[in-house]
Amino acid sequence: MTTQQLVSEIKRKKSFLCIGLDVDIDKIPDYLRKEEDPIFAFNKAIIDATHHLCVAYKPNTAFYEAYGLKGWKSLEKTIQYLNENYPEIFTIADAKRGDIGNTSSMYAKAFFEDLDFDSVTVAPYMGKDSVEPFLAFENKHTILLALTSNLGAFDFQTKLAEEKEVYKHVLETSKTWENAENLMYVIGATKATYLKEIRKIIPDSFLLVPGVGAQGGSLSEVCSYGMNTNIGLLINSSRGIIYASKGTDFAEAAAKKALALQLQMQEMLQ
Repeated sequence: MTTQQLVSEIKRKKSFLCIGLDVDIDKIPDYLRKEEDPIFAFNKAIIDATHHLCVAYKPNTAFYEAYGLKGWKSLEKTIQYLNENYPEIFTIADAKRGDIGNTSSMYAKAFFEDLDFDSVTVAPYMGKDSVEPFLAFENKHTILLALTSNLGAFDFQTKLAEEKEVYKHVLETSKTWENAENLMYVIGATKATYLKEIRKIIPDSFLLVPGVGAQGGSLSEVCSYGMNTNIGLLINSSRGIIYASKGTDFAEAAAKKALALQLQMQEMLQ
């Protein structure tokens, strides 16, 4: 999917909501555990109930890898279902990969060619030769971890190096990499006030913003500081939507939570 296609979908749906499919079997409705593939059954119901309210889905691969081959199969079925039934949806493999060049090439093939995700999250710590293999794929996007929503982000990301915060070095240096136009960036909603400085460095890039909802991030603050002329935001909510209910109405409850966010976004897009 191209960036312009994503922007068009945001404008059509009046939404820049991304729903995180972080499925913990212990948290899904009891009756689903009787299904042959409980994770996929849960995902399918959530997707069918919310696809018209969001523009992206983001499965965190750890929640699938934890269940071994069965979990990976559930992930495969989920992305296939999305691509076949809702091809307008932007898909994000939240895998946080990043290794030396040859290994990164294989990671990229796994997510872009085999599974056919539109994007993948990547850690920048090992530098350009660990990221550029992902950037080489046409109409695929690499979402670089820049300033994350967790408390540990302050351990390194905001520390000064050569009189500048490390996350700013990441942003500035990444712009020099080959095919940098395929980059997006993870910026945590709990760091909303940093967005003003971030937009000075990457004014046109899309930002994936987790942390709205369960982690306490403010949607209005994120939009105030981070929105650009192309909208430029994907606001992720995971637990706050998909675990809205543990009953048979779980999908409908998720849709209500998603609708509440979509209506707020609609107001901000006017």
